Amino acid sequence: MNSEQLLARHLTQRELAIRWNKAEATIERYRADGKGPRFLKIGGKCLYRLVDVVEYENNCLYDSPFAKAHQGGAA
Repeated sequence: MNSEQLLARHLTQRELAIRWNKAEATIERYRADGKGPRFLKIGGKCLYRLVDVVEYENNCLYDSPFAKAHQGGAA
């Protein structure tokens, strides 16, 4: 599986909860509160594109307790 195929993958709520070591109810609450990664709702089922999950995780990355990690781009 190449990286493009991997990023096209979708995670279920359960898979995301396992990835983050959180309860499924926590993932539901994040979604209801407008927190967390973008999601798809298809046929009543919520799915998370892996590319969106990785982007969200990168945006949550810190270099120290007080400073977010530099994400690249123009300074």
